[in-house]
Amino acid sequence: MALANQKGGVGKTTTAINLATALAANGETVLLIDLDPQGNASTGLGVLREDRRIGTYQVIFGNLSLAEAARATAIPNLSLVPAEADLGGAEVELAGMPRREFRLREAVSALHGNSPYRYVLIDCPPSLGLLTLNALVASDSVLVPLQCEFYALEGVSSLVRTIEAVRRRFNPALKLQGVVLTMFDKRNKFSDLVATDARTHFGEWVYDTVIPRNVRVSEAPSHGKPVLLYDFRSPGAQAYVQLAAEMLRRERGVTRPTTTPLPT
Repeated sequence: MALANQKGGVGKTTTAINLATALAANGETVLLIDLDPQGNASTGLGVLREDRRIGTYQVIFGNLSLAEAARATAIPNLSLVPAEADLGGAEVELAGMPRREFRLREAVSALHGNSPYRYVLIDCPPSLGLLTLNALVASDSVLVPLQCEFYALEGVSSLVRTIEAVRRRFNPALKLQGVVLTMFDKRNKFSDLVATDARTHFGEWVYDTVIPRNVRVSEAPSHGKPVLLYDFRSPGAQAYVQLAAEMLRRERGVTRPTTTPLPT
């Protein structure tokens, strides 16, 4: 599952870290791949930059398998492939390579059949470049974090077009996992407006669970912890627990959207 939105600051990495943690807490085995050169998912799980000698760059360029690059985290059932410093130049290096869109897919495919993971989550960079394209080609589905602020929906239309293009050219099985509303502030009228517009536009694809704007969520990465470990009782942590539960219900077909085409 790729977590993607080309707009930065929408809570994508925060959602990747905390959704992965909440799924792991539900007993699911989870691998989180940090595909963002900024490496914030790695930081948020307590991996210092000087400790990232191997990771997604080595996987993308075939020097290591995902199994070799993955490391255990402090959270039971959750493993991480961190983003090393070299990942910052990967887009340029990939540009001239054959089958450049399939590098991550080939690495993920090697897990199939004997994978120890029920979920593989990919935290994408805030762009629609070759790294994000690799994530979309490698994934079964895309989860789109959508910030509840003005102009939020404008960028999503570009992402939806990209998903459709990937489906046509590279990965016909790719589907929209859903849209999760983040940074919801009940004191801000725009939050309600964006939420209403998103539900009108995407319908059942929008998760019922809404992630509130919460200071504890913002503080947690500086301590190298998901908010579920930093302050489990906070509204943000509880929202991610509910999001994981809702996702599992949808996966089991209890409340899954009935239509398959992507909204336009």
